[in-house]
Formats: sequence, structure tokens, C-alpha cells
Amino acid sequence: MSSSILIIVFAPLFAAIVGGLGNKTFGFLPTKLITTGSLFLACALSWPIFVSFLTGHAEPSVTPVLHWVKSGNLDFEWALRVDTLTAVMLVVVTSVSFLVHLYSWGYMSDDPDQPRFFAYLSLFTFAMLMLVTANNLVQMFFGWEGVGLASYLLIGFWFRKPSANAAAMKAFVVNRVGDLGFMLGIFGVYLVFGTVSIPEILHNAPGLAGSTIGFLGFRFETATVLCILLFIGAMGKSAQLGLHTWLPDAMEGPTPVSALIHAATMVTAGVFMVCRLSPLFEQSQTATHFVTIIGAATCFFAATIGTTQTDIKRVIAYSTCSQLGYMFFAAGVGAYGAAMFHLFTHAFFKALLFLGAGSVIHAMHHEQDMRYYGGLWKKIPLTFAVMVAGTLAITGVGIDGVFGFAGFYSKDAILEAAYARGGETGGFAFAMGIFAALLTSFYSWRLIFLTFFGKPRWDLSEHIQHAVHDAHGHDAIVHDDHAHAHDAHGHHAVGDGTAGYHPHESPLNMTLPLVILAIGAVFAGFVFAPWFISEGTGAFWKGALVFNESLLSGMEHVPFWVKQAPFIVMLIGLLIAIYGYLINTAFPAAFVGQFGFLYRFLFNKWYFDELYAAIFVRPAMWLGRVFWKVGDVGIIDRFGPNGAAWVVARASRGAVKLQSGYLYSYALVMLVGLVGAISWVIAR
Repeated sequence: MSSSILIIVFAPLFAAIVGGLGNKTFGFLPTKLITTGSLFLACALSWPIFVSFLTGHAEPSVTPVLHWVKSGNLDFEWALRVDTLTAVMLVVVTSVSFLVHLYSWGYMSDDPDQPRFFAYLSLFTFAMLMLVTANNLVQMFFGWEGVGLASYLLIGFWFRKPSANAAAMKAFVVNRVGDLGFMLGIFGVYLVFGTVSIPEILHNAPGLAGSTIGFLGFRFETATVLCILLFIGAMGKSAQLGLHTWLPDAMEGPTPVSALIHAATMVTAGVFMVCRLSPLFEQSQTATHFVTIIGAATCFFAATIGTTQTDIKRVIAYSTCSQLGYMFFAAGVGAYGAAMFHLFTHAFFKALLFLGAGSVIHAMHHEQDMRYYGGLWKKIPLTFAVMVAGTLAITGVGIDGVFGFAGFYSKDAILEAAYARGGETGGFAFAMGIFAALLTSFYSWRLIFLTFFGKPRWDLSEHIQHAVHDAHGHDAIVHDDHAHAHDAHGHHAVGDGTAGYHPHESPLNMTLPLVILAIGAVFAGFVFAPWFISEGTGAFWKGALVFNESLLSGMEHVPFWVKQAPFIVMLIGLLIAIYGYLINTAFPAAFVGQFGFLYRFLFNKWYFDELYAAIFVRPAMWLGRVFWKVGDVGIIDRFGPNGAAWVVARASRGAVKLQSGYLYSYALVMLVGLVGAISWVIAR
């Protein structure tokens, strides 16, 4: 296993170096072959490791790479830890990354900077693999910051696009806020335990019971302070409520980036970290309650926003934010296995939905507004079929004891765990999760109906008009200045033609990853549920995370209505979407007219961006201008370099006046100087 894990981790790094340093030197095809081939190799080696843990033939292991740091008492290696938790993340990261690499062959085929794009993808994968194989917190932080850097590069890949630059900067800055908490947590852990080794920390975690630590001038429970600081880092990386604002804007990057970073891997790093450190989190009831409340609130909050968005990628982005909330409140109530199971299944159906959306965008000439779709199921039937499969998975369609799509097993297990946990926080998480499940069903089917059903509304799209114009060499369609204003209040516009444009199915290198991910979205829950959550002993996890057997027993004995509630609310959401977008298409506009304030509140994302702009952004910009205009230019430059230059210039102009050019003037000055010098000597 040691040689395999070394290849898995370092093959993407090799690909990133070749693609990045070689850039266009090797040509597009060799670079894509090297990067995609490296990820295929990593993926091919990851699945046998995962299967060996499933079958019970593998044991946790640590593979040393090199001795990294020795400074006083701080002494640790760069080592690759492989246990069940790592094995799960390996297959998620490498599988999704390989499929995204392959998908990008078609999606990015016309981009002149393909080598740079593939190098960034591989660099991101290497950083993520470093994170999930970390055996100490410093190595985890290395991978943590590595994926932050790679995401910055990928979100701003189209750097000539101002909105992409702004989105990349926003993601970087917001994540730095969370990372400050993560760093403080690591410092605190080292202060308390005297080590950054994860196994040693988890072994000694029970010893924190009853201890306190000074923080911000007060004393708190040690475990509470450490866990909340670490979780703040997870809030930033996993876009939880308060530090979530970067995630929807990150859709400015190419669609494969959305699937890789913001659906299946980077944003799940926070969930992985909490599960990895679950023995530490279990020492603080306050911290677990905090995780539960934040996760449940995020789950509800993001789902409400997803119901109003019109950009197909933003709907899926807020869906990601909501599903991450499920994972966190599962961890908060102690169902760490269920949290990881939902992370696992979510990787398949969310990557599928993002790449499926990319296929739709590709077919619609980069139009992302669902109001200008419609009637596409006949034009791109394969994309339609796989996106329906992904929607069935995320909405949790299934029959208990018979068969269900991926989300049916993992999301239902989380809701049952929240109810079984009980108490105020457990009840709050269950209520938020059930309501979010209804909203998830509504906005997911709304996306399907607006995109694939109804009359084609392509003639209202400026992107399609430009495509037709370019194809025919003249302006084939009269531009509708009111196209974007139409349907501003929630109803979908109806065109009177197809603008002479004919959407087409994506090429094989884009559709093949969709089919593979669709298989995962359909069967991942049914196949793997027995190992992740159903084994009462937690033998599959082999101590990689806390497995609460009593909680699992409580999940098995929840009331019948609790088990059926997710399916019922899924049906309600589906029926509302059918009524509003297939039967009575005037209903959404009527609803918005009746509840305009609520619609605007949700459409504007609860005004978080505006609030942060008023509290943080504009004051920071004002302070920056003060330091620049007043401090730097007005004081430092004025009395510093500019002031010195002014004195020299004025002195030079005065000295110039003394230079008459006449010999007798110079002789007179010399004589006066000589007389002065002699007088001074005599006077002494």
C-alpha cells in the first residue's frame, strides 16, 4: 500500500509541474494526456485501497515521506496516513478529479490556455490529497492552504474577465477569515497537547475533561475553545452561514471547476476535518451544539435562496451549500458515519449536476439563465436523462427496504440521527433538515422543468442571438432590449421561436463522465449503505472516527412518520414544481406579486453581500483611501521623498542665480571668502 499511496499523492503533482512549467511547449494534447493519465492512475490505485477496507483486508497505515520540521519541542514528519476515512476521501477526490479532467477535454477545447487549466486542476488535486492523507495538523494546513490557492487560480482562470477576478479575490479573502480561526485552533492544540500529531492528539483528547484555558481575557473549557476555533476554519472552507458568500460567486470559473472544487472536494474539506478530529469534538458538548446549529441554519438558509435563482450554476451552488449543512449537523449530533456517507454520495450526484449543467450551457452557447432555456429534453436527451438521475438522487427518491437513489440513504440517515439525538439542537436540526428537503425537491425539479420542458425560449437570449449572428454573418434576429427585464419577477419568459439555433448534445469526452457519475448517483447509496451506517459495530471505520452505536440503535427505532417524512416532503416539493412550471405557469409570477418582499429578500441572498459591504468592505475601502491619499501621499510623500526633492530643487534654483558667468564676480566671492576666513582665524 505504501508505494500505491505515494503514486496516488505525487502523480497529480508531477502532472501539475509538467503542465505548468511546460505550458504550451509540449502542445495541448501531450499536456492533457499527462495530466488526465496521472489522475486516471491515481484513481485506479485508490479504488483497490477503498475496496480492501470494505472487505476488512486492510489496516490503517502511515507511510513516511521525509522528516519535515524539528524546532525545539516541535518535531514531526511529512507522512501519509491511510485509514478508512482517508480511503473514502481518496476515491472521492481522485474519481471526481479524473472525470473532470476528462470532461474538460471537450468543455475547454476552444480555450487557448488549456495547459494552464489542466495544470491548475492537477495542482488542486495534489493539495487535496495532501490534506486528506495528513498525519499531523501542519500537513493538513499545508493541503488546506494549497486547495485555497488552487481554487483562487481556477476561479480566476479567465483573468481578463473582471467578475472572475473579483470572485477569485472574494473567495481568497473570505477563506482567510476562516483560516485565521483554523490557525489559532492549531496553535491552541499545540499549546495544550505539545504536539501536532493527529493520532497523539486524539489519544490524549479525553484528558481535556474538566480543564479550562484562558482566551480573550476569560477562561473557557479547553475542548470548547479548540473545537470552535478549528470549526471556524471549516466554516470558511465549507461555506457555512456567515462565511458562505464566496461560494456562489465562485461559479465565475469554468464549469468543470465548479464540479471539482465547489461540489465534491474542497468544500468537503471542513466536513472531513471535523470527522477526522471527532474524538476531540466529542469532548465538548458546547462545540458539537455549535456545529449542529450552524449546519442546520446553513441547510435551511441556502435552500431558501436556491428557490429563487435563475442562473443554473448558482442554483446548484446554493444546493451545495445546503447539502454541506446536512453533513455538518450530522457530525454535530454525533452521526459522523452518516456525515461521511452523505459526503460520499453527494460527490457523485453533485458533480453530475454541475457537469450536466455544463453540458446544457455548452449546448446553449454559454447561456446560463434558465429563463432562456425550455424544450431541451428532445435536443440533448442524454444530458436530460443523467440530470434527472442526479435530481432523483439529491431529492432522496426511494422506498425503504426496496431501493433508493444515493441521497435517499445518506440524507434520510442524517435526518433520523438528528431526531434520535433529541434535545433542542437535535429537534432544531431535524426541523430545518425536513423543511430544507422540501425546498431541495422544489428547486431541483424547478431547474429540470425550466431547462428541459415547456416552449423553447432561446430567442430571448443574447448569447444565442450572437451565436446566430456569427453563424450567418449578419444580424439574423432583431435584438429585444427587454429580454432580460422580462420575467424579472419569477415567471419564465415565452419566446416565439428558436432564434434559428439548434442545441446539440455534448461530445463523448463530456458525456462519458456524465454516464459514469450517473451510475454513482443511482447506485452509490444502495451499494455502500451497509458499510457506512448500517453496521452496528462500526467495524468498517476501524476507529478512524467516532461511531456512536447507541445513536445508531436510536435511528433504527424512530417513529414511522420520521422515516416517511423525507419522502413526503420530497413529493410536496415535486408537486409544487409541477404545478408552477408545467400546469399553471402563471402561478410563480402571481406568487411573486403577492409576496414581493419575500421574493426580493431571497433573490438577493438575504442581503448578506450588502450587509458585509456596509460593515466591512466600504469602511475598509474608505480607510485604505485615507491611508493612501492622506497618509501616504499627503504626509509621507509630501514631507519625505517629494519634500526633499522640493528642497533640493528650490536650493538649486537659488544657487543658479549666483552663477553670473563673469570672472570678476567669482574673484570677488573668493576675496570675500578669504577675508572672512582670515578674520575668523584672527578672532580666535
